[in-house]
Amino acid sequence: MNQQKRAYTFALLAILCWSTVATAFKIALGGMDFLHLLLISSGTALIFLSVLLVLKNQLSNSFKVSKKHYFSSAILGLLNPFLYYLVLLKAYAILPAQFAMSLNYIWPITLVLLSIPLLKQKIGIKSILCILVSFTGVVVIANKGSFASLQMPDPFGVLLAVGSSIFWALYWIYNVRDKREEVAKLFLNFIFGFIYITLTIALFSNFTLPDTKPLLAGIYIGIVECGIAYVLWLKAMKLTSSTDKISHLVFLSPFASLIFINLILGESIYLSTLAGLVLIIAGIVLQKFVQKSNSIE
Repeated sequence: MNQQKRAYTFALLAILCWSTVATAFKIALGGMDFLHLLLISSGTALIFLSVLLVLKNQLSNSFKVSKKHYFSSAILGLLNPFLYYLVLLKAYAILPAQFAMSLNYIWPITLVLLSIPLLKQKIGIKSILCILVSFTGVVVIANKGSFASLQMPDPFGVLLAVGSSIFWALYWIYNVRDKREEVAKLFLNFIFGFIYITLTIALFSNFTLPDTKPLLAGIYIGIVECGIAYVLWLKAMKLTSSTDKISHLVFLSPFASLIFINLILGESIYLSTLAGLVLIIAGIVLQKFVQKSNSIE
């Protein structure tokens, strides 16, 4: 197997892992509060990353960073895992999995919008049209395909699912500026995120150990979402001859997620969910082509 084929293999395995997480969210939330799920999953991810760093003989070095990097991790850890998953998991607790998962995929468009004030990037009419395509998909999903009357499953849940994309986009913008080794950086971010969620539960909730099934789902999320899938994707990025060759494969994930949601959770998938998801992704892909053509010009 040549290097590029290995890159495709690692990328597809990462996407398969990510595709199961929406289902795991709902299973876990069926037996615990969203705050407790964030504590268990982020704690598990922290243990996984620490073991990974020990195996790479890099654990002690991950702490040997400047005060500036510690401050950066404190901010990044606030955005992800704390605020991003706090909002997203609450959305999953309110909405059917297919809605929460699909609406969360608006984040690349949110990234474009936030890049205007934060990165001083200009936006043209073509980009605006791409954004409108994606937001039409959001309306189709949230309104179950009806434009005649409002049929939102829960407006607050929809707001949370879309709003979570703001925290992820902010995390992405500030994360790319931090040039530390990725796993070590993520480890420090999760230490701060774990501190934030622990303090939140201490102030606003009482932790009780959930039953076995939701507990195992929470552990699975920590290992797979923030651990195995992340490592597999990093490996694919290192092996590929061009990031473009594997980046578009990510868009397989939401459609695979719908299959797991249907087969395991038993949710009937609305045609409007599929149509809206296609519109969201179409807007994102078109936006990428617009950015490429602008860079060539």
